[in-house]
Amino acid sequence: MGSFSIWHWLVVLLIVVLVFGTKKLKNIGSDLGGAVKGFKDGMKDGAASEAATPPTPPAGQVTGNASAEKTTIDVEAKQKS
Repeated sequence: MGSFSIWHWLVVLLIVVLVFGTKKLKNIGSDLGGAVKGFKDGMKDGAASEAATPPTPPAGQVTGNASAEKTTIDVEAKQKS
């Protein structure tokens, strides 16, 4: 009851082709392939740019070095009773 045979899948495929048509399925396939290719290219470009540039701390993050900006004011907020 839980498993599908090859005949079940062929019937489902036939229904999908009849509902959507081969041209629409071809367009969907090419769009999906282009999206996957673009994603892979983006991941390669991102990895290449990360390897090429040294990591820098985000803006506004306090670092442990002496060249940190001295204009930071440390304030502790207290609630009124």
